Amino acid sequence: MSPRRGIAAIRQIAGTSSFRIVTSFVGFFLLSGMLITILTGFHNQHLFERQIRRAITNEGEETFAAAGQPDVSHFLPVVKALVRNEPGFFYLLQDRAQIVVAGNMLHLRPVTGPRWLSWAHRLPQDAHQVAVYGEGYRLSDGGYYFVGIDASQLTRLRHDLWNTVAWSSLGFMTLGLAGGMLLSNAVLKRIESISMTARSIMRGNIARRIPLRGTGDEFDHLSQSLNAMLGQNETLIVSLRQVSNDIAHDMRSPLSRLRHRLERAKDREETVDGLKDQIDLSIDELDRALEIFGSLLDLAQIEARTQSDEFSAVDLVVLISEMVEIYLPIIEDHRQTLRVTHPPEAIVTGQPVLLRQMLANLLENAIHHTPSGSTIVLEVSIGEGGVQLVISDNGGGIPACDLERVFDRFVRLDNSRSEAGNGLGLSMVRAIVHLHAGTITLSDNGPGLRCLIALPCENRARIQAGQSAGP
Repeated sequence: MSPRRGIAAIRQIAGTSSFRIVTSFVGFFLLSGMLITILTGFHNQHLFERQIRRAITNEGEETFAAAGQPDVSHFLPVVKALVRNEPGFFYLLQDRAQIVVAGNMLHLRPVTGPRWLSWAHRLPQDAHQVAVYGEGYRLSDGGYYFVGIDASQLTRLRHDLWNTVAWSSLGFMTLGLAGGMLLSNAVLKRIESISMTARSIMRGNIARRIPLRGTGDEFDHLSQSLNAMLGQNETLIVSLRQVSNDIAHDMRSPLSRLRHRLERAKDREETVDGLKDQIDLSIDELDRALEIFGSLLDLAQIEARTQSDEFSAVDLVVLISEMVEIYLPIIEDHRQTLRVTHPPEAIVTGQPVLLRQMLANLLENAIHHTPSGSTIVLEVSIGEGGVQLVISDNGGGIPACDLERVFDRFVRLDNSRSEAGNGLGLSMVRAIVHLHAGTITLSDNGPGLRCLIALPCENRARIQAGQSAGP
């Protein structure tokens, strides 16, 4: 392998997530281990050094106590006795002229306070001299007294500390490398599982989901969130396919009839009046197609909106009164009965135009899908959850299996195929209700259909005050 290819391979390895995880884990593990080892070693050294200092301080205090007077003459017999009886200590007594008068050490400069000696200055001189820690004292007659102790153990402790750091760093690096590889394998395996699921979905398997381990960890939470998102995407894709199929199905008939009439006008009609009739029929088919597209556009715009400054306080009772005035003649023409009950006012936050459209669609559905002699009931009430609007009838109703399906686009039940419409009315109603933070529920009215819409109150205190006033 050429050096250039080798460098490129190293860069490629260094750029992988596995390499970064392993190196990060090794670095953290190594630094943590070395820091703990060094701090522990320094702590032990500090404790041992304190023991040495305390031993020297105690030995010096005992010497002064035994001598009685801090001068050479009183210290001489005490130091001689200590040299004989305490072989583990170093003693030195010098007079004013810095001549050694007692002790087991060679001459020292008369420096007071704690002292570190790199070699013992011991008598007799030994080839294996050791480090000494001690303390020097000035006597009252100008003499000098020094007491010390072997500090070679402290030196060895320091040397052993750095050996321990060196060897432990190798062990920590090995453990960190093993742990980093295990961690990298565990993390990247979960990531690869997510990546494989994504690739499978990209190949067309939209039902594929990320497997869960049941551990309840962050990866499981992420997988659950992604699976929920994938489920919504699948629903949208299926809905889009269904909408495309429904559009193709619903648009085929008016466009086919339009083509047939245009061909007929071209080939058969010879008079101007006949041609005008065919053109009028063709315009009607185009209007129907444009109505479908217009309804789809309105529905998409409603579903894409959120509550905004355009929303204001709206009295639902006033809107209902307006819609009843418009639709009451149509209801009477169909020989149907309309009963309306409501409180003095029911204030909600919304857009009046959309709320009128919602009421219009619900009333038209009730009028067109119930036979003559039916009763349509429109009720408004105020409860703990807000304003409730109920529109019910005693017509044929909707089968229980279709109560949710009728909210989908272009869904028209078999018994309503002969009626005018494009199957978007209830889809529009649900979109408007959701835009106003409400809920809509269809249920059996026994017989007939019951539609319950719940909308939040604009001002609960005001509503309750109006309700308590009574009609």
